Amino acid sequence: MTVLEILNRTKVFFEKKGVPDARLDAEYIISHGLGMKNRMDLYLNFEKPLTAAELDTLRPLVARRANREPLQHIIGDTSFRGHIIKCDTRALVPRPETEELVDMAKKSLEGVTAPFVVEVGTGTGAIAIACAKEIEGAKVLATDISEDALALARENAEANGLGESTEGASLTFAQGDLLDAVTGDIVAKIVGASAGSAGSPTLSATLPKISCLIANLPYIPDSEKGKLQPEVDKFDPELALYGGPDGLTLVRKMLQQTEGKLNAGAPIFLEIGSEQAPMLEAEAPQYPWLEFTGSHKDFCGNVRFVSYKAK
Repeated sequence: MTVLEILNRTKVFFEKKGVPDARLDAEYIISHGLGMKNRMDLYLNFEKPLTAAELDTLRPLVARRANREPLQHIIGDTSFRGHIIKCDTRALVPRPETEELVDMAKKSLEGVTAPFVVEVGTGTGAIAIACAKEIEGAKVLATDISEDALALARENAEANGLGESTEGASLTFAQGDLLDAVTGDIVAKIVGASAGSAGSPTLSATLPKISCLIANLPYIPDSEKGKLQPEVDKFDPELALYGGPDGLTLVRKMLQQTEGKLNAGAPIFLEIGSEQAPMLEAEAPQYPWLEFTGSHKDFCGNVRFVSYKAK
């Protein structure tokens, strides 16, 4: 059996199993299983006969995708703004649309010296890693309530040359519930200052405040449980998906926590569901220390983000 024959058979098999983008996923899995550098190598080797050993390697990979395991879990990683991010069941697979949060942060921080950037709910660490590598002089703190997710994020940071043990590390991780993780001691460690009293649970007036806050929190309503694609329902951690009755429980809780923690004029960028922006805009007066500055579409034309500014 040749590469082309197994590719066509895999595509048909995936289609029967309801796999989205069956042809594309077949190309990724076969090129990965055969140790090729990229999918284009498939086209250069269509007539190459496959050995029994190669077929044995491919079968379990194809079976996993047919079971709707995410492609990124099978291959082991994905690209986020060109940074290679390891993916597994400990956190959500970062999506291309989410890359725009980094663009928004970069633009907002132009001209800001040594900005202090906080990402809440870091998951794989993809957003924080991109910010640390792409925003000049930034000190980035990434938080998550899940120790499993933080372990994965730290692995990704190390793989991208951003280990916390590095002298003057630009990326630090902390475990905690939303902004509760941003303690005086943590900030002091990041900026190399003294937090004052040991174990200070709040930001000291002498410590720098947040220059930019980014969050892609769980925003799927609880009523959607069991209704999502199998790749999500079966393989993503529930903790990272659902945000209460209307999906905004954690977003509201975090916004309440922002009082006194951001520099005047500091932006907040949140990823949300496409129909949630009007609710957040209507509720903006509940956070009088913040100004709602708008909703924003992703590259597919869907409302995907909202932004605020600290007064």
